[in-house]
Amino acid sequence: MSTGVFSVFEYYLVGFRRAWPATLLSAFGLPLLTLLGIGLGVGHYLTTDFDGIPYLRWIVPGLIASTALNLAVGNSTWPVLAKLSWTGTYGTQLATPLRVADILTGHLAFVLFRVLTSCLALLAVAAGFGALGSATALLTIPITLLLALSVAAPTFAYASAVPSETYFSALSRFAVMPMSLFAGVFFPISTLPEPVRVLAYASPLWSAVCLIRAAVQGVPTPWPAAAHVLYLAVWAALGWLAAYRLFRRRLAG
Repeated sequence: MSTGVFSVFEYYLVGFRRAWPATLLSAFGLPLLTLLGIGLGVGHYLTTDFDGIPYLRWIVPGLIASTALNLAVGNSTWPVLAKLSWTGTYGTQLATPLRVADILTGHLAFVLFRVLTSCLALLAVAAGFGALGSATALLTIPITLLLALSVAAPTFAYASAVPSETYFSALSRFAVMPMSLFAGVFFPISTLPEPVRVLAYASPLWSAVCLIRAAVQGVPTPWPAAAHVLYLAVWAALGWLAAYRLFRRRLAG
């Protein structure tokens, strides 16, 4: 991490240091309620195992991945547009020796940090339920960060391209919600019609769910693991390049 990127990252950490106690309830409370309500509640009425795994354990990888997805999107929409259009934070940072790449990458690093802390909390809750079935469960951490980057970087580009926050509801309605519902989080995508299944395959969330499920439960991935990783990396790289070009255009204007 370069000095400029670290300086931007440190700027966000200073602000987060004052606000982190307010995140504890959502970090631990929501995963606990979700596992109780869906994992145990819904799972109680399911008479068959999923891939030979009880539903409570089967759903944990999907919950980790969808949590990372929603956190990455939430921290890459309004905060980015606000700093570009409302508060002028990015413009102020650019007036220092910081470069556009430093500003973009430092903010992305903070988004990954937020995702990391929340997903560690979710892993701790899942471990308390005995839902981590493999010693390789710690591989969930780099997979989750890669998913967060593959989602956050394109969302940064989207947030810097739209004229107002009203466009974020379309992003949620037509991208985030369908991915959360149809990318293997709550049920296997093999139960979906073929056209919908193809859309699920195109989702970065599905690749992350497959990788996390393999890490947590020791099951094989539908594609080679390297293909899933490469797919997520392509999303992250193309998203960063698009965000960089749009940031440079907006901040130069």
